[in-house]
Amino acid sequence: MNALPLQENLKKFTVIDSCPVRNIIARFSGKWAVLVMCVLAENGVTRFNTLGKAIPDISPKVLTETLKNLASDGLVARRLYAEIPPRVEYSLTPLGQSLMPHISALISWTVAHYEEILTFRQK
Repeated sequence: MNALPLQENLKKFTVIDSCPVRNIIARFSGKWAVLVMCVLAENGVTRFNTLGKAIPDISPKVLTETLKNLASDGLVARRLYAEIPPRVEYSLTPLGQSLMPHISALISWTVAHYEEILTFRQK
């Protein structure tokens, strides 16, 4: 495997449209997206109000926006039932499910190093 020279390697991250970190990872790594995905992974098909109750400090507006972004990236599926009152259910797509082992690994790392990081923050 031919490695790009360092300067060329760093340059690819300066172009917003082609930078995977700025273009894709930033979309699901915000304050709420990972939590929403974790709730969906744990519960399977989940209604909007249930998501809101599982993450009580998220506003309905922010939850709606988060779900919209995750759906537009293909990580979450939204199913609307034509009934009165309307019922909407959310679930992880296969693409979203494929991301969960990586998120789980990050969560495990976070739990393992939480106290150590808090100690550094206090210094």
